[in-house]
Amino acid sequence: MSSRPVMSWISLGEVSYFVERRAGADRARRVVRELRLRLTLDLPTEARVLAAAHLKAEYPMAYADAFAVATAIAHSANLLTGDPEILNGNPAWPVVDLRP
Repeated sequence: MSSRPVMSWISLGEVSYFVERRAGADRARRVVRELRLRLTLDLPTEARVLAAAHLKAEYPMAYADAFAVATAIAHSANLLTGDPEILNGNPAWPVVDLRP
């Protein structure tokens, strides 16, 4: 297991579109390039897709958020978030609340 933080490719896609909407495509490409150097990116497997689908079916959250949770669980990693949909989910999830 890597010592670098883990992020799903689905989450990286969310970061990319978010940055592109606010700062343009060039900035989004730079951000993605920098994150690829710092993170271990998890390409979802069939099992991860189905795990995310199960989470989405059980909890009121965005499908991309379900990938973030499923990825954290699969890697025994803490999920750093301020997203209430995730924070109000299952208390057993490995979540760290980043809200002030």
